[in-house]
Amino acid sequence: MNLLRSAVRSLPVVFCLLVAGPASAIQTCELDGQPIDQNNGNTTAGKSGLMRCREKESGAIVREEELRNGRFMGAVRHFKNGQVEKEYRVDERGNRDGLYREWNVTAAGGRVLVKEETTRNGKTSGIARSWTPGGTLRRLTSYGDDGREQASAEFTESGKLYDLRCASKPVFGNDFDDRSACGFDGRASTVVLYGGKDQPSSRIAFERGERKRVETLWDSGAVREVRETTATGTVERSFAADGTKRHETQSVAIASSSGRPRSVRTLDQEFHETGKLIHEQRWTPGEQGADPVSDTSWYLNGQMKDQVRYVASGDRQVKRETSFHDNGKIAFEGTWVVDGSRRGRYERDDDPRDERPTGTHKTFDEQGRVRGEQVFDDRGRLTRESTFDLGVLVRDDEVFEDGSRKSVGR
Repeated sequence: MNLLRSAVRSLPVVFCLLVAGPASAIQTCELDGQPIDQNNGNTTAGKSGLMRCREKESGAIVREEELRNGRFMGAVRHFKNGQVEKEYRVDERGNRDGLYREWNVTAAGGRVLVKEETTRNGKTSGIARSWTPGGTLRRLTSYGDDGREQASAEFTESGKLYDLRCASKPVFGNDFDDRSACGFDGRASTVVLYGGKDQPSSRIAFERGERKRVETLWDSGAVREVRETTATGTVERSFAADGTKRHETQSVAIASSSGRPRSVRTLDQEFHETGKLIHEQRWTPGEQGADPVSDTSWYLNGQMKDQVRYVASGDRQVKRETSFHDNGKIAFEGTWVVDGSRRGRYERDDDPRDERPTGTHKTFDEQGRVRGEQVFDDRGRLTRESTFDLGVLVRDDEVFEDGSRKSVGR
């Protein structure tokens, strides 16, 4: 019982400690020298003037807000260490409206401007600027009247360009020469972007504000990836640190049902670390996206390994596959019918395809002699299977739909 009473007596002490913490410092506010409660509308109804709030314990000023006829409207200031830390205005709806400024305030009371922007009815408009605590320009951002970001320029601690997004026309004026950097002066421009260590991280070519070519760089300065916009689409390439090309894709823009053009891939190539082409896929633009054309792979000795081709056969699309041994001799050949209703929707190997085997499929040994044959009907069912040894027929079976077999002669 004594323990319980002791615990109960200790509860108020714990509560007081929580309330007295820095995050819950008690404030007192006054208007024209008279105390008010900003959360009680009766104490501010119909009043105008400047409300000033202080920390109750230290007396340090924390905030000032302007009142007009009982509504918080006009100037707002937040203080830190006796200096203005944030300053802005609010309209009758409580939205920021006008110039907003923010400072970095030190413990000694010094301050440096770190942010400046203009708002209209709560939306940022025009040029917004931010600086590092040391006072160097960190970021410029241009906003439209709708509050959407149009362009931006970001800088490293030492003032080098870190990132650049251009608008459809120059917008930064004397803050940054985007007329030249973004290619608005009648010729294409190439700018170098720098990483956190002030090393070149990428090169970007702009023409009339559009990114025409983007090169990302290895730490050595060698090109790592390239994305280039052409008149018909885009080309992307990636390279190893030694400059060897490892991957390339090409895409074109086609019309869509929404009226906005969309990008479809037409070429995908993969290269070995030695620089040799080892895999290639091709597509042709179609009404539904991209129709597959071919899928080819190679051995490192230069011989073709596999090739798949998609061709039209009457009103059907068929896939013809051929595989080879590394000596160049054929290893397999066969044909599949591709469901025409799904044509043009496949741009990846893992996409499901409605395909069924048709005709005769053959396998061959490394000398090019037939090892086996399978015959499929129009519904994709196996109807006959033969096995050969050194090119000589050793087994020939008719296959029925229930899986049973019957040996036949030739």
